Amino acid sequence: MRKGHYTIFLTALMLCSALSGCFGNEEGIGDEDGLQVESFGAYSVVAPVDTGINVYHERFILNETLPQWLLDGLGVTMWCNLTTNGTWQERYEADAPTCWDVITATDIVYFPGTRIIGTTPDDDTNIPILDDPADGHGTAVTGAVLDANPDAIIFFVEGFSDAAVLAAANQPLVDIITTSFGPIGSVPVPGIEDATRVGVVEKNKVHTGAADNTPSPAVQDSTAGPPWSIGVSGYAEEGDDQKETMSGSYPDIAADWTQVLPNHDDIDGYHETSGTSFATPRTAGVLSLILTQLRDLSGDMGSGASEERGGFLVNGTNLSITNSQLRDALNQSAWYPGSSTWDPTSGTMPISPIAPCTQVGWGVVNMSNVEPIFNHLSGVESMPDRPADVVACMQANQDIREAYWGA
Repeated sequence: MRKGHYTIFLTALMLCSALSGCFGNEEGIGDEDGLQVESFGAYSVVAPVDTGINVYHERFILNETLPQWLLDGLGVTMWCNLTTNGTWQERYEADAPTCWDVITATDIVYFPGTRIIGTTPDDDTNIPILDDPADGHGTAVTGAVLDANPDAIIFFVEGFSDAAVLAAANQPLVDIITTSFGPIGSVPVPGIEDATRVGVVEKNKVHTGAADNTPSPAVQDSTAGPPWSIGVSGYAEEGDDQKETMSGSYPDIAADWTQVLPNHDDIDGYHETSGTSFATPRTAGVLSLILTQLRDLSGDMGSGASEERGGFLVNGTNLSITNSQLRDALNQSAWYPGSSTWDPTSGTMPISPIAPCTQVGWGVVNMSNVEPIFNHLSGVESMPDRPADVVACMQANQDIREAYWGA
């Protein structure tokens, strides 16, 4: 894993009452557990692909059980009922005989009391799905998703291979795949680009990929560079609002570099960490939140962009949105911080007034982008066009990427 191990700030900014994706107690009919799709509400599914996830952490624990129709749609093959008393180690040891020791590479596991469904398609892991003490990255990555959209359903895939990415790409209900690993220094070597292409080009999903934690251009990076992927670098949100020097250049966008995220080997601890590893899933969470809001607005109670949904991420009444429309709106909403806030002692790079696209792509994306993107895609209020020089710079970026990746 490469892309960032230092940070993060946590905020569940979006109130549950603002989204019908929040889980309520309304009565419903039409499925085995008495909870029909309409009463469950609009939702979105994000698939982090990473080291594993600490399902015991308080950040992921909820007093809820997902409806059976959703679990069936996600292909769940087994449930793991988690021990809720004791230390992390004590809980793991108590559950090992019925859970961790019996999970296979073909299992898709639901953890009741969370919104997490997990799978490990590769067999070369110490503990399937769980972010064990030897790992520690995927828990923070997932925390970053939920800080942007607390109501996201998590389809977590453990692994760093094409097989791991394809497990998410081939899951019809997944909306967004987010990956935060790749070649150090953005060395131009093959990576997961064939698998992410399946997810986006063939399956109509969105892929957010982390640029490297160096100033290397993102164009040739196998995670952030392919033209079908949204490459994410970092900027110093709540710092001096400038470009993080140790973050990929000429990406699609820049997002929050430093955050406060859950620990991987205890039940209630958090740590500050930094890197594109966390800016990227934060972006995935932002897009997931927007999808949930648009689905709520249009009465779309499904997810994914399968053939049955016409290839649309939003397929509601009088509103249909494709992955390319969502991406275009993301680009249109991005913005460039002014350089006047730059602190020369901060270690950041000032946003240049000349060709800032070569530093942060289309610009910065954070929670402030949610409302304008939602309004734009829902037809409430269109966003203004980006300046011609920005469009030309980013069209050149896309042309280079398409030529490089043969797309």
